[in-house]
Amino acid sequence: MLRSLASLFFYARFFNSFSVRGYRRAASDWSELEPDFRGQTWLVTGATGGIGRYTALAANRHGARVIALGRNRSALAELKADADQPRRLLPVEIDLSSVAAITRLARHKAITTRPIDVLVNNVGVLLNQHELTDEGYERSFATNILGPFVLTETLRSELRFGQQALVINVSSGGMYGTPLVSDAMNCTDPKRFDGMAAYARHKRAMVALTGWWNEQWQGAPTVQVMHPGWVDTAGVQSALPLFRRTLKSQLRNAEQGADTILWLAAQRPAPPADGGIWLDRERQPAHEFAFTRNGLVKPEAMVAFLRQAAERALET
Repeated sequence: MLRSLASLFFYARFFNSFSVRGYRRAASDWSELEPDFRGQTWLVTGATGGIGRYTALAANRHGARVIALGRNRSALAELKADADQPRRLLPVEIDLSSVAAITRLARHKAITTRPIDVLVNNVGVLLNQHELTDEGYERSFATNILGPFVLTETLRSELRFGQQALVINVSSGGMYGTPLVSDAMNCTDPKRFDGMAAYARHKRAMVALTGWWNEQWQGAPTVQVMHPGWVDTAGVQSALPLFRRTLKSQLRNAEQGADTILWLAAQRPAPPADGGIWLDRERQPAHEFAFTRNGLVKPEAMVAFLRQAAERALET
């Protein structure tokens, strides 16, 4: 009962911002976005569906060479077939919940050929059923935060980023409902697993990680974090069927959800100094509720936890 009331309060609080209504209100003041990504190489995770698919195809349409990561071979083939410039769309089949596979990725021919100009850490899953990866981690934790952490750090340590590279992390408005944690992000006990809470924790960590990377890296590369609002993706359809049935007419499409990704890549604004997050091309605060401001851990402790998790995965 308490959870239902909390969810109702949360949805009511953010409805006007996160729904398609919020997008349309914001977009009424925008000029048309006509980016030129010629000469750039993009790496997009979760590129076979929803926001990632639209991002990969749009970047390709505007001139970028796009390395598209996904685990479904046939969906990757369809993505390439749908590209305006299929020779500039390079599908790479990979399980992004596997630390070992991600570590090897930095040496893939598609990546070693040219520096990465834009990395879009888009992949994300909200699971209702508890699963463990072969490396022993809860699957949504491995996919949503450990994988992007390992991918980004590995590309940087292997000098795969270009001189003006940009990393765009895709978070979620659900992160507003949780403080920063570390160990609790990886729930290995099926009896204690809560998929929605896990997803929110991972997306809160993505915001904190963005700020930490910017402090440490000082623009080499620059890191941004955005959230797309409520988008009618396949993940929402399978993981949140009641939410989708209730709000289907108010959900955004993939193009609307991806807009801020393309805008960030084209306009290159400075990251929010206060560690905020982008929504509909505008800076938003990193926190909306007092209880999330003082996380249970500091960002450096979270980073240490992720590094230890990556090391353990490689030992299995």
